[in-house]
Amino acid sequence: MKNVLITGSSHGIGAAAAIAFAKEGYNVGVNANKNPQGAEQVAAECRKYGVEAEVFVCDVSKHDMCKEMIEKFIERFGSIDVLVNNAGGALQIPGGPDGEFKDMPMEYWDSQIALNLSSAAYCARYAAADMIKKGTQGSIINISSIHSEVTWVHRRMLPYSAGKGGLNMFTKALGVELIKYGINVNGIAPGLVFTKLAERYSQEDLASFSRKIPYGNGGMANDIVPMILFLADKEKSKFIVGQTIFIDGGQSIDGSIESMNFKF
Repeated sequence: MKNVLITGSSHGIGAAAAIAFAKEGYNVGVNANKNPQGAEQVAAECRKYGVEAEVFVCDVSKHDMCKEMIEKFIERFGSIDVLVNNAGGALQIPGGPDGEFKDMPMEYWDSQIALNLSSAAYCARYAAADMIKKGTQGSIINISSIHSEVTWVHRRMLPYSAGKGGLNMFTKALGVELIKYGINVNGIAPGLVFTKLAERYSQEDLASFSRKIPYGNGGMANDIVPMILFLADKEKSKFIVGQTIFIDGGQSIDGSIESMNFKF
C-alpha cells in the first residue's frame, strides 16, 4: 500500500485529493494549520475506504515544522510515495487602502513567499531525501496557480504571483535533478476553482468572472484531482518531468483575467 501526504488538505482541492487517493487505496496524511477540525473530518472520510489516515497539524511556512511533519509521517507510515504540496493562498496586501506594493510591509512579502514557495521546498527536501534513501520511485506534485503566469493587479496578487512563478521554476529544476532517482516532480496550475476560498467574492462577481472564462465557468475541486492522481501514477506519467500543467478552462490563454476589476 502506498502513502501520500497532502499539505493544506482540510478543505478544497487538498481535501478532494485526499479522499480520491483514499479511494485508490493510499494511506493518507492530511495536513492543516488553522483548521484541524476540518482535517479530522477529511481523515475520517478517507478511512471509510479501508485505508489509514492521520492528521498532521503544521504551519508549512515554517521550516522546522515541515521537517518534523515529514519525519512523523514517515515514522507513522514507513515511507512516503507521493507528496502533494497544495498549501498556499493569497491575502489582501495590508498597509494601505489600495493594497499597492509601495505600501506593503516586507513582513507580508516574506510570509507570502514562505507559504507559496518555500513551503514546497521545505517539504520536498525531506520527502525526497527519504525517497532516495529507500529507493522509492515516488512523485512530488506542486500545486501552483494561473497567477504564476498572469498577474491580477486589482486582486493585489504581486507577492502571490511571484511565489507561484518561483514554484513553477522550482518544479522544473527539481524535476531535472530528481528524475535520475526515479522521482518525478511536476506541478498543476489551476484557474478559478469554486472552493471555500471563493466565498470571499460576491455571487455577482463570480458570475461575471465565469462568463469571461473561455470554458464558460470556473472549475470545481474534482476537475483538478484527476490530474493529481495521474501525475502520482508512475506508470502513466513517468515520462513527464518538471512540467506545470494549467487546468483553467482556457483562462490564462485568453488573458481575460486582466479585464477583471473587482477586489478582495
